[in-house]
Amino acid sequence: MGLLNLLRKLKSTDREARILVLGLDNAGKTTILKKLSDEDVNHIMPTQGFNIKSLMHAEFKLNVWDIGGQKSIRPYWRNYFDQTDALVYVIDSADRRRLEETGVELGQLLQEDKLLGVPVLIFANKQDLINAASDEELTDGLNLHVIRDREWTVQPCSAKTADGLQEGMEWIVSQMNKAEEEEMATDEAKGGK
Repeated sequence: MGLLNLLRKLKSTDREARILVLGLDNAGKTTILKKLSDEDVNHIMPTQGFNIKSLMHAEFKLNVWDIGGQKSIRPYWRNYFDQTDALVYVIDSADRRRLEETGVELGQLLQEDKLLGVPVLIFANKQDLINAASDEELTDGLNLHVIRDREWTVQPCSAKTADGLQEGMEWIVSQMNKAEEEEMATDEAKGGK
């Protein structure tokens, strides 16, 4: 970590973060990623495997990994956990019949050693639909208030209209800045400059 910190200090304008985007199939992961990239979202196919995009947000280059959410692909999610700086978990807020399933998957992710302490942004997607669960309903229904080992937030959003997406990315960047500041403070306390 010492060399990495030194390189960051030498070239602080090239700050990067690895963001992992997960969630059940049809939650809107790829649509969110395309919308954030200013790409056409009218013809999106289910992700077979993964998509990678680099987004510039504030002073960070966010390397975003969008992994397919089909049940057959989920066991492979763990292959992407290494060096994850933040987890974005996308929920289809309008698909109430799958809220229990998405809660189980999120709970399993939060127990993974390689994701320990990684901040989690939960995009409560499809808020433009009339039957969408509110962020409060999701927080209670998924028992999120028991999460104590990391920073987390629920951001209501609509991948279709882009509402809430920038706010979510701003939260991610604020978490990256916070982690960077804590890392520098730790280094200084150990006598590194």
